[in-house]
Amino acid sequence: MKKSQRIKTIVDIKATQEKNALEVLGAVQRKLLALQTQVEGLRIYRREYQDRFDLLGIKGVNVAQLLEFRSFIDKLDKAIMGQEQILSSIEAELMDKRKIWEELHHKTQSLQKVCDSALLVEMKQEAKREQLEQDERASRIGRNNSSGMGNA
Repeated sequence: MKKSQRIKTIVDIKATQEKNALEVLGAVQRKLLALQTQVEGLRIYRREYQDRFDLLGIKGVNVAQLLEFRSFIDKLDKAIMGQEQILSSIEAELMDKRKIWEELHHKTQSLQKVCDSALLVEMKQEAKREQLEQDERASRIGRNNSSGMGNA
């Protein structure tokens, strides 16, 4: 097996690993976007709930309603904070997955360059070998022709 073929096998393996890493990266990105949308929805809901309560507050509310509102807002704030922590961990995971993919991508590119270079060397060697064979054939034909003419 030629060197370029052996390297090509390794390049194919690395390209598969790179593709898999890219798919994982995409999955984490989709997960991050979904969670960002969810957190933003919670924030919007909290603002709307706060605005509705503020409107009710102008008219006046009793203590029970105020306590119920305060309790619900606290629960929303805790849920938002929890989701933001998860969001931070997913962002860190995304950065890790991106780094892994980038490293694999660079390795694949480097190996591809080595493979291309080896292939180029092999092609030059093959062309040189073919040229030497043609020169040798031409030389033999020339010797056979000159020895045949000398006898005639």
